[in-house]
Amino acid sequence: MVIFRLILFNVVLGGAVQAAKPNLVFIIADDCTYRDIGCYGGQARTPNIDRLARQGMRFTRCFQAAPMCSPTRHNIYTGLYPVKSGAWPNHTRAYPHIKSIVHHLRPLGYRVTQTGKTHINPREVFPFENFGGGKNPDMKYIDRLFAETAKGGKPFCLFACSNEPHTPWDKGDASAYPPAKVKLPPYIVDTPRVRSDFSNYLAEISYFDSQVGTIVGLLKKHGLSDNTLVMVVSEQGNAFPFAKWTCYDHGLQSAMVVRWPGQVKAGAVTDAMVEYVDVTPTFINAAGGEPVAGLDGKSFLPVLSGEAKRHKEYVFGIMTTRGINNGTDAFAIRSVRDERYKLILNLNHESKFTNACTKSPLFQSMVAKAETGDPLAKRLVHAYHHRPAVEMFDTTADPLELNNIAGQAGTQKTEVRLRQKLAAWMHSQGDHGVATEMIALDRQRAGKPRKKN
Repeated sequence: MVIFRLILFNVVLGGAVQAAKPNLVFIIADDCTYRDIGCYGGQARTPNIDRLARQGMRFTRCFQAAPMCSPTRHNIYTGLYPVKSGAWPNHTRAYPHIKSIVHHLRPLGYRVTQTGKTHINPREVFPFENFGGGKNPDMKYIDRLFAETAKGGKPFCLFACSNEPHTPWDKGDASAYPPAKVKLPPYIVDTPRVRSDFSNYLAEISYFDSQVGTIVGLLKKHGLSDNTLVMVVSEQGNAFPFAKWTCYDHGLQSAMVVRWPGQVKAGAVTDAMVEYVDVTPTFINAAGGEPVAGLDGKSFLPVLSGEAKRHKEYVFGIMTTRGINNGTDAFAIRSVRDERYKLILNLNHESKFTNACTKSPLFQSMVAKAETGDPLAKRLVHAYHHRPAVEMFDTTADPLELNNIAGQAGTQKTEVRLRQKLAAWMHSQGDHGVATEMIALDRQRAGKPRKKN
């Protein structure tokens, strides 16, 4: 039936086979915890994303490999995990020999373009037709792109990259989220400053949702909705404690909603485990290309079509504090997760964990409350700064990862299995743990002349 529809579509267009290729739109937020989005049970009002979820498929187990902006984007565009691509610290760059999705889709007849936040390097690895143009997607550019395709131009793969809800939280209508009524996660200390900031953060998620709505509306305006795969993701977690900059699920798990009329069943929900490194091979597959050797990701098109209910058995995480703003000189974190259990290794656990969050006014308000003697505030502030060598969580019984079960009775076999999987993954990536952490600054300086001593 699908083949018949494509043949009919080509005949109507006079045999324009190229025009039958699906357009691809990838929309990404910035520092947004997936649980805060409406269709994931969150407080933020996200009618446009929620509508896409009703029209397509919602993923409940989507992950990225690094809870920071730059490594995350390198993952998406290259189909490679951070160490293999060279982009494991923040503010970094891929190795010059790496190929990106641009190189894979252009030979298939696609315009491969990007607008909004970039945070990737070098330009030669990511030769997008359009590159950046500001912190947020340029809607006028997107309008022109869609118009050109609608008039018979090439199909496109568009990456629309928002800067929301990244700090500062200054967009959207915060009055819709009164601080006194905001529900805070139990792992965040409750202070007036935290409530105010969380209100502003939720408002900015709604602002991001409006950007999604604008892009989807432009597809409809130009008659491209039916032949366009739209994928919306939330990126890593927010800038509150225990999310961004950590390998907890609050930092590594992502929303993913996919609408593709005629290909993805409306209202579908999948528990299949997918990762951001799978996006590039999935798009190549959707565009009719052959699998690319050497990629870490693999196409989850069978999940989208309903042919498969599972995709990966394990997903992996890496966090590098060396070289980030206010970051600990070295606090290497590695993680592995199956469908139920998560294992986290804090390889420099003797160090105090710090980052941009710990210097922020919201975190300092938590510290101030802890200093008054409040027991919960003291425990949470201490837990953020100081981690044990090993953490393990039962994500089914404890989805917020509040109870570390590492070393408890009955967990040994699971811990050994996960350790073995993590060690094998690190070996395959050329990841030497602490040693790899210590050369992070070299990756940030790559391609730049070294200062003389």
